[in-house]
Amino acid sequence: MQLFLSHLESPLGDMLLASDPQQNIRALEFADHKARLHRLLREHYGNVKLVDAPAPDGIAQALGRYFSGEVDAIRSLPTATAGTDLQRRVWAALRLIPAGAITTYGKLSKQLGFDDPRAAIDIGAANGANPIAIVVPCHRVIASNGELKGYAWGLHRKRWLLDHEKAMPVSSDGPQTATLPGF
Repeated sequence: MQLFLSHLESPLGDMLLASDPQQNIRALEFADHKARLHRLLREHYGNVKLVDAPAPDGIAQALGRYFSGEVDAIRSLPTATAGTDLQRRVWAALRLIPAGAITTYGKLSKQLGFDDPRAAIDIGAANGANPIAIVVPCHRVIASNGELKGYAWGLHRKRWLLDHEKAMPVSSDGPQTATLPGF
């Protein structure tokens, strides 16, 4: 499999974008986690050839608008991921959490149809294996006690992203827990 590797700047540090010929995002990592990018691409796709290329305009522009404060600009960016069935279900559910909203691992687990409270651990593991930072917004999931737990790219980035998105809440009441339709 051949993917295109692009370098993007962000307020949180340089990013690496892996996209396919159809301009789907396959991975979006922070450059200081380059080894994670390569590991996840190998795990998901086997032998991957990365070819340096400019970022597709639509993706680069949407990310630029997101970081400039238009937090919904990335909502419709196309993604394509491999992973287990559970991982793909979790990642699809994450995309339904609107900017300015948060949920918990437990609530996400219940909305995906799991009654066992321990399933939140599996949801957290799938969250942690997310290969697409920001666009698949795993940063919008927090612990049930309100603490920021685990973020593959660092809690300082998770905090920044949540603060950035709170600047434009989904309602006048501020960030809310998302309700995910269809799960």
